[in-house]
Amino acid sequence: MQRIVKNKKMNWDTYTSYIKKLSTRYPHAEVSTCGKSHLKRELFSLSLGKGTNYVLYVGGVHAQEWITSVLLLRFYEDLCDRYACGGELAGLNVREILSDRRLIIIPELNPDGIEIALTGAQAVGEYKAICEKVSKGDYSCWNANARGVDINHNFDAGWEVLHQMERREGITAPSARRYGGTHAESEDETKALTRLCRELPIRHAIALHSQGEEIYWEYGKSMPPKAFLMAKIFAAITEYTLVKNEGLASHGGFKDWFISEFSRPAFTVEVGKGQNPLPISQLEEIYLKIEEMLCIGIIM
Repeated sequence: MQRIVKNKKMNWDTYTSYIKKLSTRYPHAEVSTCGKSHLKRELFSLSLGKGTNYVLYVGGVHAQEWITSVLLLRFYEDLCDRYACGGELAGLNVREILSDRRLIIIPELNPDGIEIALTGAQAVGEYKAICEKVSKGDYSCWNANARGVDINHNFDAGWEVLHQMERREGITAPSARRYGGTHAESEDETKALTRLCRELPIRHAIALHSQGEEIYWEYGKSMPPKAFLMAKIFAAITEYTLVKNEGLASHGGFKDWFISEFSRPAFTVEVGKGQNPLPISQLEEIYLKIEEMLCIGIIM
């Protein structure tokens, strides 16, 4: 197979080009949008499978963790290729595992932030001045969206508690990271994802982040059925460590909201090890570690 998705950094133009080529090559690839970012970039939703049992994978939530978007787009291409020819991925027949499942992948939830992380403040138009002021010209640690809001602090799961924790840490205004906004679901990206989840009967969700080779699987006192068993299986496959929420990672995340909203399993998987942004040279090694987990995640 001549790959469409390359192991390289993926700016907005490259990303949209890849998606167009995938939809052209693979008739079964379904491309739609679940909304738009604050700067009106499409939040692409890629689907595959005939079933009504929905499973959701999300990447590109944090801007400097852009490698997660490349990983999910690479996985989608591999699925489409095996689906087309009746082949296997990670030892599983792709047509069979998707016969009663429908996988939805949102590779980039935060396209504006990823453009900032990759190309700087010129990527965000009217927000350029704010971005330059907040970042002081250093975009290497940028995780937020164009408005300086950390999307994974913006979901309605203990948001008020998290807001107070942020204030105690001196985070009170738009920032490159960890500012949860003026209120829960204040951001277009957050609203788009929660709307999608409320419209579809999603069985479980996985959000890819980086880094640490860790899996977060619980939220507060909520214990969705089979969540711990699924987490243990994912950990056994990847050799990642199961960890519990703590500190500023305790509330406000997508995984937290999904669990509290639906009482269904959701997971944050921190891929790779090192310092963010992880180098693209790690992509192949990371992908080989998580490929089987992503396949098993469809059928669980």
